[in-house]
Amino acid sequence: MADTPSRTPSQLDTVAVAATDPEREQPWADLGLKADEYQRIREILGRRPTGAELAMYSVMWSEHCSYKSTKVHLKQFGELAQETPAGKMLAGIGENAGVIDIGQGYAVTFKVESHNHPSFVEPYQGAATGVGGIVRDILAMGARPVAVMDPLRFGPLDAEDTARVLPGIVAGVGGYGNCLGLPNIGGEAVFDDTYLGNPLVNALCVGVLRHEDLHLAKASGVGNKVVLYGARTGGDGIGGVSVLASETFDADGPAKRPSVQVGDPFMEKLLIECTLELFQAGVISGIQDLGGAGLSCATSELASAGDGGMHVDLDLVPLREPLAPEMILMSESQERMMAIVEPDDIDEFMAICAKWDVEAVVIGEVTDSDRLEIDWHGERVVDVPPRTVAHDGPVYQRPYARPDWQDDLQADGAEALARPASGEELRDTLLRMVASPNLCDRSWITDQYDRYVQGNTVLAQPSDSGMVRVDPDTNLGVSVSTDANGRFAKLDPYAGAQLALAESYRNVATGGAQPLAVSDCLNFGSPEDPDVMWQFAEACRGLKDACADLGIPVTGGNVSLYNQTGETAILPTPVVAVLGVIDDVTRRIPTGFAAADEQVFLLGETREELSGSEWAHVVHGHLGGLPPKVDLGAERALAELLQAASRDGVVTSAHDLSEGGLAQALAESTFRHGVGVTVSLADVAGGDAFVALFSESAARAIVTTADADALVALAAEHGVPLTAIGRTGGDAIAVEGQFEVPVAEARTAWEATLPDALG
Repeated sequence: MADTPSRTPSQLDTVAVAATDPEREQPWADLGLKADEYQRIREILGRRPTGAELAMYSVMWSEHCSYKSTKVHLKQFGELAQETPAGKMLAGIGENAGVIDIGQGYAVTFKVESHNHPSFVEPYQGAATGVGGIVRDILAMGARPVAVMDPLRFGPLDAEDTARVLPGIVAGVGGYGNCLGLPNIGGEAVFDDTYLGNPLVNALCVGVLRHEDLHLAKASGVGNKVVLYGARTGGDGIGGVSVLASETFDADGPAKRPSVQVGDPFMEKLLIECTLELFQAGVISGIQDLGGAGLSCATSELASAGDGGMHVDLDLVPLREPLAPEMILMSESQERMMAIVEPDDIDEFMAICAKWDVEAVVIGEVTDSDRLEIDWHGERVVDVPPRTVAHDGPVYQRPYARPDWQDDLQADGAEALARPASGEELRDTLLRMVASPNLCDRSWITDQYDRYVQGNTVLAQPSDSGMVRVDPDTNLGVSVSTDANGRFAKLDPYAGAQLALAESYRNVATGGAQPLAVSDCLNFGSPEDPDVMWQFAEACRGLKDACADLGIPVTGGNVSLYNQTGETAILPTPVVAVLGVIDDVTRRIPTGFAAADEQVFLLGETREELSGSEWAHVVHGHLGGLPPKVDLGAERALAELLQAASRDGVVTSAHDLSEGGLAQALAESTFRHGVGVTVSLADVAGGDAFVALFSESAARAIVTTADADALVALAAEHGVPLTAIGRTGGDAIAVEGQFEVPVAEARTAWEATLPDALG
């Protein structure tokens, strides 16, 4: 910016000045605006914008904040939400996070968002503030945050840059979440060449509230006060994620490197407790967190969603250092909230903030105009219709088309790849697979997270899903899982998004919970590439169609674009989070074999589906063909069977089949408690042991039971194929007629990979 904090008021670029020198040169291109976007701003205002107005429009019209390239595709999720049964969704798309009724007067809010590019630039702070931001989104709905999750993607495990970013990102996620006292109950860590130089750091938070505690982001009531509270505003994060996440990295990193936000989890902890007490006192009539785009976002969105306008005096904003008005508006300093408070409640509001040692200042009020007006040094520097900033930004119909290379990619299936031809080769393949980066033990990561703080964690990594108790008296609980398979989405983005939903849905059901709602984080390359936009459009269409089929809404989410380095886009990575409810967490189904002499059953149908599989990736470095078949009816039937089995206590463990197939599920089940297993595969995949072990057909799970008759009856009732494959016991993983490997040997291979690579 040309302006400096030391200017005198007479040098300000005020609204009055802007009306008198229309030809002043402005740095609109440097702020990421296109020529036609800048011209549209001039048309909206009837003059050129002031420097402060230009700053606001530039961050709010960025790809990260406005979804200008994706709105046309995302609107179908809003249409889907309207079909949700009345009363189930209490808040949805357009709010800070979706809110779902889970019964007994409780509601749960959850959302997943990205902090990808900041985490490449500053791994620790990028990841830490990603957690902090999503926690404040949940808090702003009136909920107490109760758990977090972290779906992560990195370049090859042995790459130099992975060794730089992964430890910092994991430390940032753990450091911030642990300091807040929030359990990290699940997530993912996936490695692929395309994420080199562009890691994905997605963060999810779950919050719990009573129905009557729901709060929305709107500024209503003329004369109500606008209060900024929390940390002071500083120069860190100016432009931050709003700019950094809205353009492609070049080969040497991001072309623009605005300061990444710096987090203070101890301040955030005070902010959480202070805000919850403010809610309890009934002194907040509207609230918004300050995340991406900072004050620009909070003021314009609150005013746009309200029934009037807003006046703000920037001189009253507490600062850590001298800043020009543009910088104050663009700063993405963390741990800040904005509340709308009735005048009669101000004293109580301030007293509660003082109790928690949280600084709070009245910086403005709600007006009866339709304008957002902002002053600095007694001069008007912003006078805009708030909706044009917050909600009526550009909408692009980006061109998209099925890529020319898609047919060739799909024609190059895994059928011709060399396969193990003997039991010994199958054994070697299993050991190689369990030690591969995408299938190995994640303890190096998850041991840095507190998974059990607060004492309500019921399931956490390495279980299929995370589960927390909501009500200690009734044992009502919620379960959450996140999933994505970028290779499947590359082969077929429509089916790939559905398979991500199906796996997350299945993971929640495997614990015994009923899936209720979806949040998504759609990570893709540049929207200016028609191939990428086709992938995005197909993934959205696939996710919407699958949610409609399964009868669950998308309650909100996030889009992250420009995830590519130079011309290399990441694998299309639609991360899908599914939230489910369980009436009694004491009936949850654990993951892993817990006792010997229990029967093992395979639920679902195994087909020869190896294209895009971990086997093809690990053993052959191959990607081609068609992903596994999507059968949502089979997924729904399997989920209903597992919920019934949980309720009736029919199964003693359950594990979904996904990456690595049956071989991986059996191995992980033995690792949990050291209980071995002996299986026969004669009745699976036509007796082809290789296909039976490594196929990644969907809608499958393995379960153990001490009551086989009851399980057989449940499977028949729900129409789920069921195959008895073996029995638990011993200290080995044994496949009759093929091979045997000691559990200890397989576990050693599984556990060694991350420590060997990362120290």
